[in-house]
Amino acid sequence: MSDYKVKVSGGFEFELGHESLSQLDAVSVEKDKFHILQQNQPYRAEILSADFNQKKYTVKVNNNTYSVSIAGALDQLIQKMGFDIGATKQINAIKAPMPGLIIEIGVSVGQEVKENDNLLILSAMKMENSFLSPRDGVIKSIAVAVGDAVEKGQLLVEFE
Repeated sequence: MSDYKVKVSGGFEFELGHESLSQLDAVSVEKDKFHILQQNQPYRAEILSADFNQKKYTVKVNNNTYSVSIAGALDQLIQKMGFDIGATKQINAIKAPMPGLIIEIGVSVGQEVKENDNLLILSAMKMENSFLSPRDGVIKSIAVAVGDAVEKGQLLVEFE
């Protein structure tokens, strides 16, 4: 596995190791601006935007703008395992993780909710489990009512 996998503007992919990076001669000339010498070829580079959490950058090299994403060794391993780094899944349904009893419903159909708003409370094994909204959205349907006994995996709330 390479040290870094770099994708440029959606189509080009490069695998880079520490050795190839050490041969890159880059000098900072201003904040976010660099002079780069690669195989005796000079380049002017500027970082236009950087999203460090998503590891995505917009870079201008010799007046051409490129979108760049960088995946380190850990990022590549996680992706190989079937997960995506920083990808947010669009959760459209809340299901019961265990059997229990619905003791409170704090939302109604058509209601707009924000991430972490309380949706409902499920009592299971003498504990109250609050279900918070995983995202901003609108409640499409509520499949249970207060007092309902639910089974593991049963649909509770659906988002539009």
